[in-house]
This record gives sequence, structure tokens and C-alpha cells, in this order.
Amino acid sequence: MSVYRTVKTFDHYPCSHRQWRHGGHCKYIHGYSRSFTITFGCHALSDAGFGVDFGELKEIKAWLSHWFDHTTLINADDPEMALFESMHAKEIIDLRVLPNVSMERTAEFVFDYVDDWIQKHTDGRAFVLEVECRENSKNAGIYRPERSN
Repeated sequence: MSVYRTVKTFDHYPCSHRQWRHGGHCKYIHGYSRSFTITFGCHALSDAGFGVDFGELKEIKAWLSHWFDHTTLINADDPEMALFESMHAKEIIDLRVLPNVSMERTAEFVFDYVDDWIQKHTDGRAFVLEVECRENSKNAGIYRPERSN
């Protein structure tokens, strides 16, 4: 079955993160300007001829801003959680806790939210095929699950 693809990039989300389990420099808090490229799919276009109407993605942009614009991201199992929560309470950082802050797992996190959102807003006509999470021009992670649709 043919699939139409629509691609939208959301960029310039400056945030910091740390990978506390990493044996190298990634265990330290460091920052990037993240970007997300979301590939949507559908088998039938809208009445206007769109796979996804870019003008209707403002909620996705707001959701990404909440999670990734001037925030500090840590893994849910970070042993310094109390310290990060204390800094958040003192408004030193704007803390966000993810299952894992790697590019691959962040791509999965975004995929899960956006796929659910777009399917609800298009009555199941459109869905997400993959999400690329990029931390800079050299490094990215992609999440693309096996799909039956």
C-alpha cells in the first residue's frame, strides 16, 4: 500500500542534559540546540490535498517548547534527582525528566506523543513514521518502529 510522506522540522530548542551513566564527558551537564524532524505518513490525503497541514501543528510546537526550550533534561533514574529538583525549585534550572535523554530515546519520547496526537487530530488518517532528534549538525538519533499501517 502506498504511503504519502510529509516532513516537518522543528528547530532551535536550546537545552542542556547529562547522561549520568556515561563514562566520558557526557556525564557532565552540557547543552545543544536540539531539532526534531518528524516524518508523517498517510494512505489518503486530506480534502485540501495535504498529508498533514503544517498550520495545524502549533500544539506540537508548544509541546516541544515546554520540554526542550531553555530546559535541563535528566534521566528518570539520575541519582542526583534531589539536587536537580532543588535547583528547579530555586529557579536555577527548568527541569524536565525523561526516561532517557539520549537522542535515540528522546526521538522515541517525541514519537510516542506526536503519533498519538496526530492520529487523534486526523481521526486516524495520518500517523508518524519516524522522528529524528538532532543535538547538532553532526549527531542525531532516529526512532522508527515497525508499523503495520
